[in-house]
Amino acid sequence: MNIRRIFLIAVPYLWLGALFLIPFGIVFKIALSDGALAIPPYIPTLDFSQGWAGFKDFAGKLDFENFRFLASDDLYWKAYLSSVKIASISTLATLLVGYPIAYAMARAAPEWRPTLMMLVILPFWTSFLIRVYAWIGILSNEGYLNQILIGMGLIDEPLTILNTNWAVYIGIVYTYLPFMVLPIYAALEKMDDSLLEAAEDLGCSRFSAFWLVTIPLSKAGIVAGSFLVFIPALGEFVIPSILGGSKTLMIGKVLWEEFFNNRDWPVASAVAVILLLILIIPIVLFQRNEQKQREAEE
Repeated sequence: MNIRRIFLIAVPYLWLGALFLIPFGIVFKIALSDGALAIPPYIPTLDFSQGWAGFKDFAGKLDFENFRFLASDDLYWKAYLSSVKIASISTLATLLVGYPIAYAMARAAPEWRPTLMMLVILPFWTSFLIRVYAWIGILSNEGYLNQILIGMGLIDEPLTILNTNWAVYIGIVYTYLPFMVLPIYAALEKMDDSLLEAAEDLGCSRFSAFWLVTIPLSKAGIVAGSFLVFIPALGEFVIPSILGGSKTLMIGKVLWEEFFNNRDWPVASAVAVILLLILIIPIVLFQRNEQKQREAEE
């Protein structure tokens, strides 16, 4: 194995170690500590300054009290379940909105595709917070949406959308829509149109050809886009805090409150560790899907 190959392999592993394994080790160490009125607000169970003696003392005092506390308190497991539910529904809604957009982009004239792609990416040119805060002016009782609906005579009184889960769904779909559209567009753009013509020649209707040919060929894009939306949506904090209000229960909000309001770093770290373990499942599935796709292309 030459030096160049070793370097290419080492770089991503060093990146993974520096930005994932080491921070995860620090968070896991805090999760095994005890809370205290101090700065930082915990008593380290593992003290590296004592060397081997500190490690043996840590092994003797090792406990998972913070993790047992999470299992015994309804708030935390309900927050995990609520986050999975909201992330799953948001991912499905993003797919239902994003697939037609990606399909229209792939079927547009070649000279229009760069412009359409730019329009999809355009929201990233503005601040994430500004885009989320803008939805307050749209979804509030006096917002533009209610004004338009009342002006059209569709409703008699304003709809209560802000500070509900509906507002969270709208915010997540809007924010993460490009992450769904772009992978699906990449898969559809490479599709051979002659396959659809062959299916129609064999007696398939346009809908049957779409369902039997287009959907399976775009499966890789659908899977990639779904994972790219579900994984960040599961730990989302900003959108539920701004649009969901106090009634929206998501683990990202609980994590922030434990860190900054309650200042219970050990419990907050335990929450973060479990959240990461939950996220590992879709991440591993996503990596396996990418590997299978590369093997199929080879």
